Amino acid sequence: MASPSLAAAAASPLTSLDPSPNAASRPASASASAAAALRKRPVLLLDQRPHPSTPNPPPLDSSSGPNYLSAAAAAAAGVAQPPRRKKGGTSSARPRWQTALSVAAKNAVLLAVLLYVGDLAWRWSHPAPPPPVDHAALAGYDARVADVEASLARAFRMLQVQLEAVDRKIDGEVGAARGDLAALLEEKRLELEGQLKRLDARTDELNDAFIGLKGMEFVRKDEFEKFWNEVKESLGSGSGAEVDLDQVRALAREITMREIEKHGADGIGRADYAVASAGGKVVGHSEAYDAGKRGSIISAILGGDNASPQKMLQPSFGEPGQCFPLQGSSGFVEIKLRNGIIPDAITLEHVSKDVAYDMSTAPKDCRVSGWYEETHNEAYSGHVASAKRTALTEFMYDLDKKNVQTFDITAPDVGIVNMVRLDFTSNHGSSALTCIYRIRVHGHEPLSPGVSISQS
Repeated sequence: MASPSLAAAAASPLTSLDPSPNAASRPASASASAAAALRKRPVLLLDQRPHPSTPNPPPLDSSSGPNYLSAAAAAAAGVAQPPRRKKGGTSSARPRWQTALSVAAKNAVLLAVLLYVGDLAWRWSHPAPPPPVDHAALAGYDARVADVEASLARAFRMLQVQLEAVDRKIDGEVGAARGDLAALLEEKRLELEGQLKRLDARTDELNDAFIGLKGMEFVRKDEFEKFWNEVKESLGSGSGAEVDLDQVRALAREITMREIEKHGADGIGRADYAVASAGGKVVGHSEAYDAGKRGSIISAILGGDNASPQKMLQPSFGEPGQCFPLQGSSGFVEIKLRNGIIPDAITLEHVSKDVAYDMSTAPKDCRVSGWYEETHNEAYSGHVASAKRTALTEFMYDLDKKNVQTFDITAPDVGIVNMVRLDFTSNHGSSALTCIYRIRVHGHEPLSPGVSISQS
């Protein structure tokens, strides 16, 4: 039995179920074609009872046009009209079957993921049992490993033998090279030693020649001019006259005899301005050696209690013990000269080593200084006197040379001095005393009288 809704739907005019937007604009005269379409496709007949939430449909109005009539007919037939799209709006909501299908698909995917994760967890917690051990394969693997180890051992032994051979070869070559180098070095060393010895010999020869040259007394220009003038006067020849050779020989003989007399007088042929017989005087010295307390033999050798500082300014005539002993290996002697001079050299005398009992008391390292002390009876004009003490020279007394050794003044521009001080800082070995046999001071006096004292 059909329901009243179905009957109402059958009695109501049929409308098209085409959801396209052109269906609303079709005229009402197409109702016949719509009825024919309904016979060809299944038609869902819905209950036409009003739903509480659905508002009452608006009254029909013929002025609404064919679109409204078709919409009303469709509403009366109970066919759901698709929502009309707004211009520029979003698309309509999906159908329920699509939503249900999407939810079902997502649930199926989630279930598959859960099953996969569960399977992994199961496999992780329950690992598969290890496969059975293949003893034959393991034995074959062990055999191959043993073969590889044996091969490596043989290669290592061969490599070690080769390395030992290389080491022996290198050691042999290095030893041969070391021997050749040692022989070459020894040969060069011997050659260098020979050259050094020859150089030392040449150095000694040069030193002796230099010392001899230094000891030579060269004539100053003024002395040579004076000598030449004397030669001319003695020969009695003018500037343009020829000089007779016999006259030159006679003059040379006379000069030689004069020099012989001079050297015989004092031994070195130079004036001594510190000699005691001409007015030189020892005005100060370091502590004297007390020979009387050392025994009678030493006292007799050194002159006993009669030793005087003036012995250092008197000829000793080469006799051992004719000296003035000073305490220790260092000391000084201050000498006042007979008058003011411009010093040229200092002569220090000791006893000859051929007759000396002990050469260790001879002074060694010495220093000489000089200055001028103003006196009332001396006046030198045109010359500068040294008011302050000035270092004149330093020297070393050498035992391998003559016992009388002269040392030139090395200080430049030395003024007039009348005081000389000899300081010795060491001797040749004796720690008890140092013997001074004689000190001589050489120089020349200013040519004109008058003195000018320098304060610098």
